[in-house]
Amino acid sequence: MKYLANREIIAIVGPRQCGKTTVMKKIFADLENAVFLTFEDQDVLSLFDRDIKKFINTYVLGRDYLFIDEFQYSKSGGKLLKYIYDQHHVKIIISGSSAIDLTVKAVKFLVGRVLVFKMFPFDFEEYLSFRDDVYYKLYTRERFDLARGDECTLATEQKKIFTSYYEEFMIYGGYPKVVVAQSIDEKKEILKNIYNTYFLRDVKDILGLIDDYKLNNLIKALSLQVGQMVEQSELATISKFSTPTIKKYFNFLAKTYICDFARPFYRNKRKEIVKNKKVFFFDTGLRNQVINDFRFLSDRPDAGALLENIFWTEMIKREFEPQFWRDKNKNEVDFILEIGEGRLIAIEVKRKMEKIISLPLSFTNDYKDAINYGAYLDGEKHSNSIKKIFLPLF
Repeated sequence: MKYLANREIIAIVGPRQCGKTTVMKKIFADLENAVFLTFEDQDVLSLFDRDIKKFINTYVLGRDYLFIDEFQYSKSGGKLLKYIYDQHHVKIIISGSSAIDLTVKAVKFLVGRVLVFKMFPFDFEEYLSFRDDVYYKLYTRERFDLARGDECTLATEQKKIFTSYYEEFMIYGGYPKVVVAQSIDEKKEILKNIYNTYFLRDVKDILGLIDDYKLNNLIKALSLQVGQMVEQSELATISKFSTPTIKKYFNFLAKTYICDFARPFYRNKRKEIVKNKKVFFFDTGLRNQVINDFRFLSDRPDAGALLENIFWTEMIKREFEPQFWRDKNKNEVDFILEIGEGRLIAIEVKRKMEKIISLPLSFTNDYKDAINYGAYLDGEKHSNSIKKIFLPLF
């Protein structure tokens, strides 16, 4: 809202059904002399692509605000948007279900003319605001107290309820329609439709991919390797893509907000892993849909990987770039966050607090100033005398 007075185009990008259209319509409803269009309307899209002057006469002239939803469907979107921006004084707000158009087709035309905002499915705080107002208020208060350095004041029963909500959040994810769905079957059906729509729209419309079963095989293979270092040659064999093509689709999956890859943190190439990346999904519910596994943590062998994935997801939503550390002797730290001026936070993520042990000596010897955190789902007290700050994952 505070950028509406700026000249630059506002672009909201993010996965399908994360709430972009809802947000745009909310902003639109409070403005005067504005027009709201969607490029899912083939007549509007065709007019924009084929006769930009007639499009301007019909929708732009005399308007103060121009909203365009699903902008990624335009073949020459960036070039034509630049023309409108340069020739007419109208505030433009667009959305797209992928970053492909803005990063590849449009940016070379819109440099200096666009502000890009990323939007994701709900984080845990937003999830709570729709699930339980009492615990949402308790959560925001407790988080504020912890940020001030106060001790955690939650009672054991309160922690159990938070943990229960957090586990549900991990299993079904943060897509708004999924969160507000009343039944488990409805949640599963919505996730299934989101995934199917992704293949019908983004994969076929943007990529023009005919043999999309190969991409489906690749996504399934990646979903089974969450939290693990991926090997491109192995994935090429599974998916039937060539190794160079695998790299192309890694980029596509990241730009369409399906999954992305955490880079290794290193400062010594001789001792530390520098190339292999770990895969994580932007939404754990969608990941669980891909493998059709909605069991709770006590019944699933990938509980540790799922916990790491949800932590990665929550950090991404807060604009961190979580990395991992591993040396050539296979010693490992789950996550490394760089917080400016070379300061490091080293984080171990475990289901049980008592499973969190000291960091490898090979790490602590080289990174003596790293702040050490243990993030856990269950647990009350830790008996080990290790120098670590313990916080519940929620």
